[in-house]
Amino acid sequence: MRDITEEKTALRSDLLAARARLTPDERTAAGRLLRDTVLTLPEAEMAGTVAAYVSVGTEPATQSLLFALWKRGTYVLVPRLLPDRDLDWASYEGPDSLRPGPYGLLEPTEPTRGPEAIRSADIVIVPALAVSSTGVRLGRGGGSYDRALTRVAPGILTIAPVYDTELVASLPAEAHDLPVRAAVTPSGGLVRFAPPGAET
Repeated sequence: MRDITEEKTALRSDLLAARARLTPDERTAAGRLLRDTVLTLPEAEMAGTVAAYVSVGTEPATQSLLFALWKRGTYVLVPRLLPDRDLDWASYEGPDSLRPGPYGLLEPTEPTRGPEAIRSADIVIVPALAVSSTGVRLGRGGGSYDRALTRVAPGILTIAPVYDTELVASLPAEAHDLPVRAAVTPSGGLVRFAPPGAET
């Protein structure tokens, strides 16, 4: 257990350092490509509700995706971090419906709907520092999204937007780490992962 924890910590440090070397133009371009890929997915075109996160810092940009989904009439849920590090959810009503939160996050100003609100989402977009070829997601270590993903139904598409170099062959995983069902990269588009136990 300790070895996996240390390996994850070292990986996070390396990945964050690589992200810090990206220029603002590179991050903006990546965000546009990620947005365009997600918007054209059949699941996104049919989705009544999408749960997503508000990117900050060097994360692949999601704000133009949130705005585009909202403008075309999709109900968009974004998270608010609770004191116990679980996630509550509230509706996104445009850029002006966000305010600064803890840890440099941007959080919704609309009334929250409870941690269970994610169950209503037809697509869930989750942050990641890297994703493996089997869907293992490396987050920042707080466990917030592992808890949130336990509430998502098995058939729902869960997507992690990452930069091209962050889709990797393998990642260390612990029992509580829940895989995502797809990753999206700027150059490679959407990559879907076979569910556990499926024939390859």
